[in-house]
Amino acid sequence: MNALFRRRQGVVDSADLSGPARVDSRTKNLTKRLRPGDVAVIDHEDIDRVSAEALVACRPAAVLNAARSSSGRYPNLGPEILVEAGIPLVDDLGASVMAVKDGQRLVVDGPQVRSAAGELLAEGAPQDRETVAAAMAGARDGLSTQLEAFAANTMDYVQREKEVLLDGIGAPDLRTAFEGRHVLVVVRGYHYKEDLAILGSYIRDYRPLLVGVDGGADAIIEAGYSPDMIVGDMDSVSDHALRSGAEIVVHAYRDGRAPGRRRVEELGVDHVVFPATGTSEDVAMLIADDCGAELIVAVGTHNTLVEFLDKGRAGMASTFLTRLRVGSKLVDAKGVSQLYRTRISTWQLALLALAGLLALFVALASTNVGQTIFGLSGAWWDDLVNFFRVLVGLDPSAPTT
Repeated sequence: MNALFRRRQGVVDSADLSGPARVDSRTKNLTKRLRPGDVAVIDHEDIDRVSAEALVACRPAAVLNAARSSSGRYPNLGPEILVEAGIPLVDDLGASVMAVKDGQRLVVDGPQVRSAAGELLAEGAPQDRETVAAAMAGARDGLSTQLEAFAANTMDYVQREKEVLLDGIGAPDLRTAFEGRHVLVVVRGYHYKEDLAILGSYIRDYRPLLVGVDGGADAIIEAGYSPDMIVGDMDSVSDHALRSGAEIVVHAYRDGRAPGRRRVEELGVDHVVFPATGTSEDVAMLIADDCGAELIVAVGTHNTLVEFLDKGRAGMASTFLTRLRVGSKLVDAKGVSQLYRTRISTWQLALLALAGLLALFVALASTNVGQTIFGLSGAWWDDLVNFFRVLVGLDPSAPTT
């Protein structure tokens, strides 16, 4: 079994399946401190695509999941991404694996997780291409059930929050002027790096307001820009981004609880606390819409049914409602890259024409025919000048005094 597991995962040395444990029940928090060669210990049912890609980027020796990486609710892409990247994934290890001390050296031996001394700590189910494919097939069969739940949840949300759909959220007083501007909302989600890269020309020409949703602010900075506003509960954005000069909007619950307020207060940065229903991603779009943005371009946000389901049932209804509210202004980054072409100004066209004429002049000057043409042109020009001098009474042959 162990040899089969290693062969399917492409692991050639058992030493590759050992390393110091990094333990956290929240995957996005763990990836901030996970380093290559560490063993990631998580408790994440239905690993989503964003979490899996973040784990792959950290290059851990293995991923140990206390829960099931695919529960069968819907065809989540996370396990497939991990397996295709060659990262050993062991599922359903139970709560005992979360008791492992951070930094403790672990050895992953097929389905078993042992201490460096050989003590058996937990036992689970190794995942490979075959098991992941079987789980995905079963999840697709049950997708209709999730679709029904999604529709019911959305209708319930619309009943409770219909004023958002009809009247907007009533944005707080902000110093950032959105009126008539393009707004780029960046979420550290699906393909955000690629999307930001292909929007370089658009950003240079239109200079949209850059709004980072939590860690999206760091994505903006990494791409070489400065965020104008940061919206979120401040759990995944760096201190550097919070001190960048951007306007800070702390997303709070409707009851006024704001988990991120204490952090920004400790940093001493100016901020606005804004209670609103929905995710921070949704709130950023709704603020832009309420404040008069002309166009909202989304980077790394959720668009497909599977992406909505990746968010969990609690968040997907607000996302769907937000799309209804701002749909006339909302464009996905990939759509912008396909429709947009760099604008060429008049002076750029003039410069291009001048460069063409200069190249033609140099080419002609290097040939005998060109030199003859320039000589004749010079003589013709002299005759023309002399003609006008005679016409105005200046005799070109008269001596000068």
